[in-house]
Formats: sequence, structure tokens, C-alpha cells
Amino acid sequence: MEANAKNNSVLSKIWKMISKQKAVIAIIVLLLIVLVSNNRALFYNQRNILGILRSAAIIEIVAFGVSVAVICGGCDLSCGGVLSLSGIIAIMLINSGLPIVIGILGALVCGALIGFVNGFLVVHQKTEPFIITLGMGMLLKGVAQQLTDAHPLACKSDTFMNISNTTFFGIPSLVVYMAVLLVLFFCLLRFTSYGRNCYAIGGNYDVAQYSGIPVVFTKWSAFVISGATAALAGVLLASRMNTGNSVYGDDTGMLVNCGVVIGGTSFAGGVGGIPQSFIGLLVLQLLDNVMSTINVDAYVQKLLTGVIIVLIIASDCFGRKLKRERV
Repeated sequence: MEANAKNNSVLSKIWKMISKQKAVIAIIVLLLIVLVSNNRALFYNQRNILGILRSAAIIEIVAFGVSVAVICGGCDLSCGGVLSLSGIIAIMLINSGLPIVIGILGALVCGALIGFVNGFLVVHQKTEPFIITLGMGMLLKGVAQQLTDAHPLACKSDTFMNISNTTFFGIPSLVVYMAVLLVLFFCLLRFTSYGRNCYAIGGNYDVAQYSGIPVVFTKWSAFVISGATAALAGVLLASRMNTGNSVYGDDTGMLVNCGVVIGGTSFAGGVGGIPQSFIGLLVLQLLDNVMSTINVDAYVQKLLTGVIIVLIIASDCFGRKLKRERV
């Protein structure tokens, strides 16, 4: 009897943990849908699973940086523009004869500077992050189009292309980079005073300020981190495609911020984390793969994606409302 009681207690805790994360439920539902379909063999194989992770790696890396800004109570819709421009800058520097390391560092510095400007306008000048970063994303797309004349820019170095197109023990390099960054960002937010300050600022900016937390520096630096991370993702994408292109990242800003919220990292700030953002973006990538596997029409895919996103966010908001009412 005691063993059964313990098992029930464990199962109850597991279910309670899963039910809090609506994105996890969505993943389970998607996996079950494929399991009962006739094309399950196309989905449940190592090649497809690694392909899903590889396809998700770029936006996941962007999401890790954006999550830091969102937890601080901001958002970053300029990440798509940073992703596009940084890849172009890296290739331009490499094509000019500079070492690959210098090209990559130049792109990262560019992304960090854009984040610095975003942080200055949002934190120091107290403007609305949604509007500022959205406008910055548009500006960066225009710059990328001017630099490339709206044409793809090919890289002359095969070594640069190998950065994102190699494997480590059979695992795509992009998946390895994503896993390493996931661990690093998780440790940053979970085990450092900087991470605790981010949550405190997102929870209540004024209280955090009165508590002696360097709120301006912390929130400002969150945008710098977001910009640099998006630039790194842009370099990796340019390496994977062996080209820089102004059309890269057109939907990235909305997609990443939406995925972050789906995972449970609230725009209100102070809630969520890197694992939650990872799961939220994974839901969107799985959704595309599952619908393609079961041969859903492309136009219907867009409709269903929108419906599922709205349902997940609405159910999460409803759950939070019930929790507040109980308190």
C-alpha cells in the first residue's frame, strides 16, 4: 500500500509539473498524432529527429538571448534584422581577405552594438521596447539590402561553410552549438547573481532598484546579450547556407518572441527561463514537421499553427488567472 501511495505521489507531482508547462502538453499531443498516423516511420527515426533539432538550432540560439531581455521585462523584435545583417557582415569581411575569426568577431561586435543602442533607447530613455526593436529590425533590413543590393552574397571560403555543416560523432554541429549555449545560458540565469537580478528586475523594476540592484546596467546588458546572440545565430546561418541574404530573418523576430511566450517566459518579465524557451520554439518546429509528415496542405498549416499558438497562450493565461484568484 505504501509503495502504491508513493508511486501515486510521484505520478501526481510529474503530472502537476507537466500541466504547468502547456508547451510540453502540445509536444506530447503532436507526438501522439504522428504515432497513430500511417507515416509514423517517416517521423520516428534518428535522421528526422536530428533534422528537426538542426532546423530548430538557429532560432533556438536566437531565443536564448531574447529570453534574457524578456525576463528583464523587455522584448527584442530586432533579432531578425541582426541575424540577417551579421551574416552579411561576416561574409563581407571574410571575402575581403580577413581571417574567418575576425569576420565572426566583427559580426558579433555589430550585434552587440545594435543591442547597446536598443538598450540605451529602452532603458536609459525609457521608451517602449516593442516599438523601438521593431523599428530597429526594419532599419537593419534596409541596411542589409543596401549592402547586398538585395541579392545573396556568397562566401568564398569553404572553411567558413564547414562551421555549420560538419558533424561531431554523427551529431550535426549546429545541434552541438545549440546544446552548449543552452547549458551556458541556463547556468547564467540560474546560478549567477546576474541571472537573479534579471528575474528581480522583471518581477518589479522599482523594488529591484530600491534593493540596490544595478537595474540600468543589468537590463541594458540584457539587450546587448540578445543582440550578440542573434549575431552569432546569423553567422551560423550564413555558414550553413554559405551565403548572406537580406531576406534571412524576415519572420524571426515574431517567431522567436512568440515561441518564447509559448514556452512560458512572460512578456511581463520575471517568469520563465531558458528550458521553457527551448521547449516553446521546439513546439513550433515540431508542428511544422508533424504537419508535413501527415501531408497537411501548406495553407492549412499556417491556419493550424496560428490556432494552436493562440490556444496555448490563452490556456496558459487562463491558468495563471485561476491561480491568482485562488490566492
